[in-house]
Amino acid sequence: MASKANRPEQGFEPDRFPGAPHAREQAALIGHAEAEQAFLDGFASGRLHHAWLIGGAEGIGKATLAYRVGRYLLARGPQSTGSLAVPAEEPAARQVASLSHPNLVALRRVPPGEGKPASATIAVDHVRKALQLFQSTSADGGYRVCIVDSAEDLTIASANALLKALEEPPPRSLFLIVSHAPQRLLPTIRSRCRRLSLRALNERDLRAVLATLGEPWSAAEETLVAAAIDLGDGSVRRTLEMLDAETIGVAEEVRRLLTGLPELDLRRVMTLVDTVTRRGAEGSYNLALDLVERWASERLRRDAGRGAARLAPLAEVCEKLKQAARSADTYNLDRRPVLISALGDLAKAVERAA
Repeated sequence: MASKANRPEQGFEPDRFPGAPHAREQAALIGHAEAEQAFLDGFASGRLHHAWLIGGAEGIGKATLAYRVGRYLLARGPQSTGSLAVPAEEPAARQVASLSHPNLVALRRVPPGEGKPASATIAVDHVRKALQLFQSTSADGGYRVCIVDSAEDLTIASANALLKALEEPPPRSLFLIVSHAPQRLLPTIRSRCRRLSLRALNERDLRAVLATLGEPWSAAEETLVAAAIDLGDGSVRRTLEMLDAETIGVAEEVRRLLTGLPELDLRRVMTLVDTVTRRGAEGSYNLALDLVERWASERLRRDAGRGAARLAPLAEVCEKLKQAARSADTYNLDRRPVLISALGDLAKAVERAA
């Protein structure tokens, strides 16, 4: 398969993985039967909460669940069918897939258009305009649904605009808020939502999802699939990002360097740095930084009981890495020192914490 980590985003939607179906186009929901049942129970009881905060790691199916719930409500209204599935040929399913249903709004980053790049946030004007749907009567007397994907893209102003709608929800309205880090949201938003946490997918579920995506994903070589799943942390998106020989090679080399700490082979470090900072390798560079940060964060969690003094150097490395990466991107600085310093600082921190 061609390298995806090193090529620019393709397609017009910032929340779509290049070449894969969007969450709103996915008919199947794999690995989250308990979460689906929570909504079915709410429908059956007649006391469906008006706002749900769907949390979990990125790429595990949160948005797929949100659109599945919205599709079900807009197609049928709450019924005791035992499943949220809606046939693809139903008008509501086609309208949700094209974001053209009159009773559905999706708050997300705006795709590029008319010479403008895709937005980096969900702007407050976008939220206010979208929420006008809830100020009028439903087009058919049924539910009105708002899907936020994701809450991390909200600005402070747009989060507060959303909060107003959550505080005084009109009848037969449903807010489905997707969040990769629910603990970081405004406490006032969290307090008005029912929390629903989704777990990372296991290997069987990841393989099942890949099979539903069609080629090239379903036709990938077994050795690549196995390695990508191993590196994917239970996330479909992360597994797709890894489903490439060059990307897997970078990830495995970063892992080997981190596993060997505090010993550090400078020759291998420089070879890695040269590989991920060459022209056109932005995806590999970001992957390397992400793996380093994830490893350090996991080490902090694992050794939390050893005392703050011993772990402080490791925490400092994490913060220093984030700041250095932001500065390099903001001021277009040489990226090589960022990764070299991060690995060197980690080696010292691990040695001090031993």
